[in-house]
Amino acid sequence: MNKLLIDKISLSYRKDVKVLDNISLEISNGMFGLLGPNGAGKSSLMRTIVGLQKPDEGRILFNEQDVVARPGVLHKQLGFLPQDFGVYPKVSAYNLLDHLAVLKGVGPAAVRKKQILSLLEKVNLAAFRHKEVHTFSGGMRQRFGVAQALLGNPQLVIADEPTAGLDPEERNRFNLLLSEISENIVVILSTHLVEDVRNLCSQMAIIRNGRVQALGRPSEMLALLKGKIWTRAIDTTALPAYLSSHQVISQQLIEKSLHITVYAEDLPAGFSPAEPVLEHVYFHSLSL
Repeated sequence: MNKLLIDKISLSYRKDVKVLDNISLEISNGMFGLLGPNGAGKSSLMRTIVGLQKPDEGRILFNEQDVVARPGVLHKQLGFLPQDFGVYPKVSAYNLLDHLAVLKGVGPAAVRKKQILSLLEKVNLAAFRHKEVHTFSGGMRQRFGVAQALLGNPQLVIADEPTAGLDPEERNRFNLLLSEISENIVVILSTHLVEDVRNLCSQMAIIRNGRVQALGRPSEMLALLKGKIWTRAIDTTALPAYLSSHQVISQQLIEKSLHITVYAEDLPAGFSPAEPVLEHVYFHSLSL
């Protein structure tokens, strides 16, 4: 069982700009969702974990080894899937994976070949191994990204906004792949898409302004909102009044009618009860 321990990590880019503020997380095998709006600090935390920047305070341990002091220890066990990545033109999927495997220290050649062919099969790209990667569709390119992230059999994989720009079918196919590979390793899914976390993650954290706003199992977070979420349709001109008098956590147009959702201990006048969903957890956490 792998374990990543993030203990009281803080980071400032300047003295007056704190991008990570006393973050503590404990992550084991499986899919962990890191959810937050753009600019929340997700990418800064990812860069700190992988050693691209050092924290001002705190420590990061992977399988009890200090990876802040010795980042090379983690690099040998790390796979990274960015939101987007450049590729060499005129290079096939197989040859590019072989090049990346050499850079990762995977060898000898026979071992690389066996692993690359296995990974291409896993991500359903074996039939396209001789096709140039720069001609791939967005979904194919992201599946190729999974293959390169898994070179060298990493024990920690970080996926940063991996489904952005994919159509629903490709996103579902991609999510199934992520779920499969997370059974025996740690996979951190950093995203602002609540749906991906709801579908994939058994543990999650919501961060905002570099701080952890909520942490736990999605089911536990939903249980905390049971009987406290209420909804109603309103006239758009009445929205400012409701924003000032209620804790409005979301607004949504449904068939051109504005529906608001509020958090309250007791039923507000004119509202109806709503079954909590993970979007409510997300917006409620961000409103605290």
